[in-house]
Amino acid sequence: MITALYLAHLNPVTNAHVEIITELKKQADIVKVMPVVFKDENREINSKSFPFNFETRKKMLESIFGDSIQITDDYAFYSPFKKYLPPLVRRKSWKLRRQILDGVKGDYFSYTGDKAEGYMLKMYMLRPKIGERKTLSATSVKEKLYDAVHEKKSSWKEDVPESIVKIIEDEWETVEKYANEEDQTTRIVGMKFPKEGYSK
Repeated sequence: MITALYLAHLNPVTNAHVEIITELKKQADIVKVMPVVFKDENREINSKSFPFNFETRKKMLESIFGDSIQITDDYAFYSPFKKYLPPLVRRKSWKLRRQILDGVKGDYFSYTGDKAEGYMLKMYMLRPKIGERKTLSATSVKEKLYDAVHEKKSSWKEDVPESIVKIIEDEWETVEKYANEEDQTTRIVGMKFPKEGYSK
């Protein structure tokens, strides 16, 4: 039994994510997809970089894959996020590894298209396979969504599956909310964290 672990922002789920997960399903018996979550106790923290909450991203994934993949919030950081750094040294970072591997039995590997992230996954002994980075990124799709709010020409609907277009349209208030906000994120060790909750 082989499990593929896919840790990603998935904010939103794009055609590139669908392509990656479809490929992972050919390589493993179980695909465990973990959209990253940032929490202050039980409250999820969202921002311009992370507009869609876990439940919305789960709905996006289910609209494509149904129950053929496992979708969990085991890739969850709890404030204060600085307590996960530096990695390997902090106990919270090893607790995160245990969360990621929760319920995983037998052989497994993790997937990333990012070399720096692959190095981190290797340090945490999550057996990374580093794939080719896709040209389409969730960041570029978010920028197109925010352009659409400001009535600029936008082709975001071409970058996500049709079922996800509908979910995003249903969540358009969320897109509008963050389109007009400053980006409240900080990048540490190659990873983005919300500023809210970082040092609490």
